[in-house]
Amino acid sequence: MSVEVQKSLDKQWSVGLEADMRTRNNFQTMDRWKVGVGASYKITKGLKADVGYLMMYTNFREDIKYKESGAYNKWLPSYWGPRHRIYAALTGSHKFQNNIKVALRERWQWTYRTEHEGQLWDFDDARWEDNVRDGKGKHQLRSRLEVSYDKKKALLVPFASVELYNSWAIEKVRYTVGTDIQLTKHHGFQLFYRHQHMHNTSARSYDPHMNYIGVGYKLKW
Repeated sequence: MSVEVQKSLDKQWSVGLEADMRTRNNFQTMDRWKVGVGASYKITKGLKADVGYLMMYTNFREDIKYKESGAYNKWLPSYWGPRHRIYAALTGSHKFQNNIKVALRERWQWTYRTEHEGQLWDFDDARWEDNVRDGKGKHQLRSRLEVSYDKKKALLVPFASVELYNSWAIEKVRYTVGTDIQLTKHHGFQLFYRHQHMHNTSARSYDPHMNYIGVGYKLKW
């Protein structure tokens, strides 16, 4: 679920605030809270640039380490911790005479997970021991191709997109279909379904495949 507020400063500049929350395990577990600020600049017709900062408070998943025999060795319970992200993006778009709009967005982002001091459970000694999970930064390039039916003053603006997450190798592919609902000039909603396919990542850290249902509200003035 998400909420976004966007303010146009002039014909080229706009600024915005956003917040969202996510669950996992079929709505049973809170996964993440996020708040962010951003700015957008229209370079020319059909080309814009975006920059922003996001603060995410994440429920990191448990991590179990195994011995070569397959027996349990160490267990790190799930815990809440912050992550910080900065990003910059370029989006090029073209609208055809039949109201079909094609947009390609290239977004670079850097995400930093802060250091965490916690405890590990040692199965051999049956006791807790102190553990420090070092801070870690990660660069990613996100490439998204989106096609929408953007008819002027239409109530519904359906869209479909595919997005690749690349960090020296493809790590994630997202397929999304949904629609924007333009209630008025200033108020709108978005509904979507997303399938996420993971590549080159640990199954202990991420679900291999995930399905999302999303709803968002957007205020523009």
